[in-house]
Amino acid sequence: MTIEAKPQLPVPHPTPISQPFWDACLRHELTVQKCTSCGKLIFIPQDFCRYCFTETLEWVPSSGTGKVYSYTTVWRPQTPSFEVPYVVAIIDIDGGYQMLSNVINVPPDQVKVGMAVEVVWDDVTDTITLPKFQPRQA
Repeated sequence: MTIEAKPQLPVPHPTPISQPFWDACLRHELTVQKCTSCGKLIFIPQDFCRYCFTETLEWVPSSGTGKVYSYTTVWRPQTPSFEVPYVVAIIDIDGGYQMLSNVINVPPDQVKVGMAVEVVWDDVTDTITLPKFQPRQA
């Protein structure tokens, strides 16, 4: 009897622009870019502010808490490496930006729009840690 190895999950490939975000994730710290000109938060990492077009962005700590803005439950995986079902959600991060991630540690049918969540860390490899979200603990 042969047991086939499960395919490895795909992982992000940091770019020079996104590397500071991924470095912070390795330290289990959630960060976001902030425009030093207009003060807006920028996520997904960019090389300029999409609001005022300045190139002066800095990395700042983020709360790691928020609420589910929207979500979907995936029942048919994109590749065999994903175990279904899993929840993909847009999270309204406290502080004023949105992030696409997974909601974990809760049955998919219990995820709701407006659910309070907090970041948890998935150390996928030695170089990639993913921010995921779970229901906020009281």
